[in-house]
Amino acid sequence: MVQSPSILLTIVAFILLLGPLIVLHELGHYFAGRLFGVRAEAFSVGFGKELWHRIDKRGTRWRVAAFPLGGYVMFAGDADPSSKPNAAQQDQPRAALAGTLAGAALWQRVIIILAGPVANLVTAILIFAGFAMAFGIPSSPPVVGGFSPVSAAQAAGLQKGDRILAIDGTQVDDFADIAPLVALYPGTTVAVDFDRAGRRLQTPVKLALDVSKDQFGNEARRGLLGIGSAGLQYQRVNPLRAVSFGAVQSIGIARMMAIGLKQIVTGERSVREMGGLPKVAKLSGEMLSLGWLPFVGFAALISINLAFINLLPIPTLDGGHLVIYAAEAIRRKPLGLRSQE
Repeated sequence: MVQSPSILLTIVAFILLLGPLIVLHELGHYFAGRLFGVRAEAFSVGFGKELWHRIDKRGTRWRVAAFPLGGYVMFAGDADPSSKPNAAQQDQPRAALAGTLAGAALWQRVIIILAGPVANLVTAILIFAGFAMAFGIPSSPPVVGGFSPVSAAQAAGLQKGDRILAIDGTQVDDFADIAPLVALYPGTTVAVDFDRAGRRLQTPVKLALDVSKDQFGNEARRGLLGIGSAGLQYQRVNPLRAVSFGAVQSIGIARMMAIGLKQIVTGERSVREMGGLPKVAKLSGEMLSLGWLPFVGFAALISINLAFINLLPIPTLDGGHLVIYAAEAIRRKPLGLRSQE
């Protein structure tokens, strides 16, 4: 087992991880606001005491604050950096709200709010695309090349040379497609379609539970078929294919996060698996201690996590604003301040 990184390295890694990702998130809101003529009164890198500022020609106060974890953009008319509605704006005509977030059309406000999570998703896509351009895309046909010592697939009757076609109805085109379809379902039974000598067959497979630990002692629980690939190639790709790969990877990870959250809510998984900021800080230090490539890959994962979490319908998060906008769309008029609160 590798020794855990120092507290200092963990703090530095945590700042290097969350700081830029949250700033990119807020830049998404900022540029979308500019697109629709919504003025930004302040853009802060970090929180707390102001260390430096500059006011640009649009009147936006660009500031650097003492606490470097994150930041915010405050649009004209907002009561605070979380875009809480301003009581003074209630019952004012739209003309008087020009240039404020509240004065923008509903569809424009939706885009401004969505732009933050989209910025995080695009960040992850570009990271994965960069990896694909630099190292190629691993590719292997979904053919059973062998079995683990205790294999759920072998116990269910699969044989070496069988080609996996689908798992629970989801098509499998590459060996890498298999893991996301089984990892979240240890102990459950899935229907595996496969090709054997030109015949399409199907068999139920009860997935094995694999409990493993990495070099830092972090435990992972996942479902396994218990099969190995028939061979791995690295494919060089062009930029367009790399971006497509990055998008597929990012959307797949977001989908797994949604399934994992559902399983926690329904009790299929322990709430302890959610972790939190302390766990993110710990992992960021561990990834940085392994080198910049693992750290940047981890940053892509956390960027998707930020996008996903911010879209949850929770007050003060982007998803909370979208719920209010949905209510406004249904009522065909804005909610009152008390209703929003």
